[in-house]
Amino acid sequence: MTQTIASRVRTMVLLFLVVAGALLAGAAPASAHAALTGSDPAQGAVVDTAPTQVSLTFSEPVAVGDDSVRVLDPKGERVDKGVPANPGGTTYGVRLVSGLPDGTYTVAYQVVSADSHPVAGAFTFSIGAPSETTVSVSAQGSDDGLVGWLYGFGRYVSYAGFVVLAGGAAFVLACWAPGARVRAVQRLVVSGWLALTAATLGLLMLRGSYTTSGKIGDVFDLELLGDVLQTKTGAALVSRLLLLAAAALFIAVLFGAYARTADGGAPDHAAEGDGGSDGEGDGGEPDKRDLTFGLALGGTVVAAGLAASWAMSEHASQGLQAGVAMPVDVVHLLAVAAWLGGLTALLVALYRAPVETPVGRDAVRRFSRLAFGSVVTLAVTGVYQSWRQLGSWSAFTDTRYGQLLLVKIALVAVMVAVAFLSRRWTQRLADARVSLASEEAARSEGAERAEEAERAEEEKQPAGAAPAEASGTSAVSEAVEASKASDAERAEAGHDSVRAAQLARQRAATEAARQKRLRDADPNRFGLRRSVLAEAGVAVVLLAVTTVLTQTEPGRTEQDAKAATASSASASTTGQGSGAVSLTMPFDTGGANGKGVVSVDLDPAQAGDNALHVYVEGPDGTPVDVPEVKIALTLAAQDIGPLPVAPDHVTTGHWSASKVQIPMAGDWKVEVTVRTSDIDQVTVSKNAQIG
Repeated sequence: MTQTIASRVRTMVLLFLVVAGALLAGAAPASAHAALTGSDPAQGAVVDTAPTQVSLTFSEPVAVGDDSVRVLDPKGERVDKGVPANPGGTTYGVRLVSGLPDGTYTVAYQVVSADSHPVAGAFTFSIGAPSETTVSVSAQGSDDGLVGWLYGFGRYVSYAGFVVLAGGAAFVLACWAPGARVRAVQRLVVSGWLALTAATLGLLMLRGSYTTSGKIGDVFDLELLGDVLQTKTGAALVSRLLLLAAAALFIAVLFGAYARTADGGAPDHAAEGDGGSDGEGDGGEPDKRDLTFGLALGGTVVAAGLAASWAMSEHASQGLQAGVAMPVDVVHLLAVAAWLGGLTALLVALYRAPVETPVGRDAVRRFSRLAFGSVVTLAVTGVYQSWRQLGSWSAFTDTRYGQLLLVKIALVAVMVAVAFLSRRWTQRLADARVSLASEEAARSEGAERAEEAERAEEEKQPAGAAPAEASGTSAVSEAVEASKASDAERAEAGHDSVRAAQLARQRAATEAARQKRLRDADPNRFGLRRSVLAEAGVAVVLLAVTTVLTQTEPGRTEQDAKAATASSASASTTGQGSGAVSLTMPFDTGGANGKGVVSVDLDPAQAGDNALHVYVEGPDGTPVDVPEVKIALTLAAQDIGPLPVAPDHVTTGHWSASKVQIPMAGDWKVEVTVRTSDIDQVTVSKNAQIG
């Protein structure tokens, strides 16, 4: 009864893990890693006059194409012209046709963030007054359909393939050399290589459609594929394919020349205290040591290169301290592979390794040390990555990235707890009982001797018959008997072929059952297999959560975007009533040191006297002085202006003017002319609602 209940509990736990893994793997990813932090005109704004362009500001640099920003009139017709331009910083603008009538306009954008993920969205603004529109603002992004699902699945398979490939090879080299001769382990590592190669090719083909149209038919568009090859992500995928060619050579040597140097025939008797070492021999041969060292060095380089193909094109390549984050990400991925991939290889070895090459206690202990080092490495690198991607404690609970990270941390804790149970079984681990093996061997030998005795008896029987009685038999009788015997022999021969096939299948089944009995003979080994299986089940879910994390907007970016949106809304509200208006505009005069950002503050942003402050900053955010800054205010709806303002220099990067007269409320155009040298200057502008 107790065993039945325990069996049901194990079944429910495994079922829960499978379902949770499926849910997490299929969760809809938040693809916006670069967030829209502002626009001009602002989302939902109502402007008095038609703007000459629409500009979008993102939280990080993005890649734009000819159709990345589209502006549609109330009838759904495009009113933008030209290619989106980047005047500076993270702001991108597209020009509009002149003479736009009043009504509600839709801005739809689809760009690619610097960490390779597509960003799509839409918003509306109105000229004069809002109107009905035939355009839907909830357009589906390119990553939301079948292509997006296939791309996400390909990412999961690529991570899993890398983990199995790198971790399985590390388990053989560092923990269990005889495993190089075990067919099941060989198949596991080769399967990891095949999965990673197939997934990388699939991602390369899907990439163009994934970042543009999202149509399955565009997967085979060679022009899109050519565009992908010129991007950072395309270069990373091609580099991964080249490294996989080197990995194929590594696998051939590992399971070829290296496998021949590993003595896989002797069992590990360390459990009995005789100091065995998994049947690996003394390992003192110089050629074996050189081969092991060469494989370890080459394998580490190839694995690090494969890990770098992710680090150079995803989260680690953007944001704070990218130069530190990318190497840390490589180390983090290698630690994941060594732990989870080695765990998978250990599980396969415990279940599928032949009796003649058992996984002994020494091998499990070596892997335990390797896993412990990997977990420590994951903890250190994970803390750094969490700080970099979250930035605050509140992001753990207030953002999707932080919530998924909490789930990942909990799963790691569960795996570590189960690993402690595995260590308990390892301490009591013994090889399959020798007595049972001897009994099986003796039984097999006895059966063979009995068969030989029967055959010898049958051969003696015809020779023992008296020849004198046989001499009286007639020739005709002999011929008849010979004919009957011939027919019987032919029938017997056909019968024997069928029986031989049946006997071969029975012997194979018997041998498989014998192997299983020998593997299950030690209850401690059986307990270790169950605990490792539980670890592997959690690892599947953990890998799914990690994959979703790589497709989710970092918590720091999400919170910055929310803060910028709130600030923009506050500024918009302020501009329509009392308070201050703050306008920020990037500029580029085209000369040396000609890029930067200029900010204009108007207080109280009402008709009458106003205080005006101008701030100029360089690309790195530090205040800088320029030879000249001029301001002009224009109210086109009333044909007022431009009204010039000459602010006085206060301190580095700061100019101000008091009692700036604004005659009436309205949608004022604020133009700022920045001169950075005798000949280099530029004028930038933004609209502000005054009064």
